[in-house]
Amino acid sequence: MRAFRKIRRIASGLRIFSGLTILAWICVAGGGAALAQGPSFSCTKTEAGSIEEMICQDGELSNLDRKLTGVYSEASRKAANEHPPTLKAEQRGWIKGRDDCWKSTDKRQCVADSYTYRIAELQAKYRLVSATSPIVYACDGNRSNEVVATFFQTDPPTLIAEHGDSVSLMYAQPSGSGSKYQGRNESFWEHQGEAVVTWGYEAPEMRCKKALTR
Repeated sequence: MRAFRKIRRIASGLRIFSGLTILAWICVAGGGAALAQGPSFSCTKTEAGSIEEMICQDGELSNLDRKLTGVYSEASRKAANEHPPTLKAEQRGWIKGRDDCWKSTDKRQCVADSYTYRIAELQAKYRLVSATSPIVYACDGNRSNEVVATFFQTDPPTLIAEHGDSVSLMYAQPSGSGSKYQGRNESFWEHQGEAVVTWGYEAPEMRCKKALTR
């Protein structure tokens, strides 16, 4: 009788252990599947050593790729009646630029920055995030010489500035005081309602004061 009871206890223990082992395996498998979630594109035909292969093997870069795909889809809906239809062409150009990160000394950081700035650009350009009302700055004491700035809650923060017939998208930069933004050949540094603006390569600085909000 004692031997029979001992056998039952052992059998019961084995069933519990087996159940816990299966549960643990399910949890690990489920977690592994979540961690293994890849980018928006297929990883089955990526070339060895390519930027796409790097993205496929990096969870953070894969997340950025999926986020950009969602943002691009939103922007595409806003750009449905765009003339000329520039969004697709710009995206193809961006992909080429991303893939050129293989030339960078820090390839991973180059790819991550490329995604981050493209996401912010689309969110600002197509008004997919919250923004301020356009703010008018009169420059060099001339009310007709104005810069109109709209600030967007992207990551990093962005602004779209208009001056005459040209428009510039700028990204926030580290600054000891005020808010500083840098575009391709333009910059905007605002502090307490006044801004120092450069517009164009090696252009002179303009001293601008906040005039009104449109």
